[in-house]
Amino acid sequence: MKYGKGILKGSRLIEKMKMKEEKTDPPEFNVLGVAVSGINLESTKTLILQALAAGRKGYICVTGVHGVSEARKDPAFRRILNSAFLNTPDGMPLVWLGKHHCGPEVNRVYGPDLMIEICSATENTSYGHYFFGGAPGVAETLGKELKKRFSGIEIAGFYTPPFRPLNTAEEEELINRVREARPAIVWVGLSTPKQERFMAAYLDKLDTTLMLGVGAAFDFHTGRVRQAPKWIQRSGFEWFYRLCQEPKRLWKRYLTNNPRFLLKIALQTTGLKKFPIEPK
Repeated sequence: MKYGKGILKGSRLIEKMKMKEEKTDPPEFNVLGVAVSGINLESTKTLILQALAAGRKGYICVTGVHGVSEARKDPAFRRILNSAFLNTPDGMPLVWLGKHHCGPEVNRVYGPDLMIEICSATENTSYGHYFFGGAPGVAETLGKELKKRFSGIEIAGFYTPPFRPLNTAEEEELINRVREARPAIVWVGLSTPKQERFMAAYLDKLDTTLMLGVGAAFDFHTGRVRQAPKWIQRSGFEWFYRLCQEPKRLWKRYLTNNPRFLLKIALQTTGLKKFPIEPK
């Protein structure tokens, strides 16, 4: 009986989202030439469900200081971010900028939280989830963990890629596997900027509606890496917590990118330097 009610609830959710297909795009604010969506977790969920109901293809980037810093160095990557269906504010510096430019409703859209929110919202619906990324066995484990947490979720499949670009045979295999599974969502757990480049390159090749790049969410939700406590996340010092956990991998990202980002933001905020958003 409980499961039947869940199915009914899921069906009503789909119909509700179909009724709300017409929408206005969320506001955006300029962070060093990157257009970041002025949204929060709840409004992001709503926009994603609307896109699923409408069958609107797109990819979603969860962007923080690291992503913006990479975009400043690489115009092609900047275009990828600016071409996303949604480019959500991850990391408190972007949230603070969003509140300043778009209002107090802007809040952090954190990849691991977004994954849980969407999995919960699509439980007992026909929207399937596919997992691409992670070390060997991680994507499969993630699917099992989410199935334990959300018994009515549809796990469509998983693919663990090599630590290099896919060759022709591997690409064909992935395309065929996704075509057979036909998931509504492909979750991509690589790292920035790899996952954003992958989504931009493969969105039109894969039989799916949305692709979401959520970085370390695969490791967090399988227990391979410990998440920072909520109070550290809200403080803006999550970068330091992660640096202490993985110093060899992350020292350059945080100790080089962060000071440069702050300097450029100061130049943009004071109007001493312009960082225009380039046409798509």
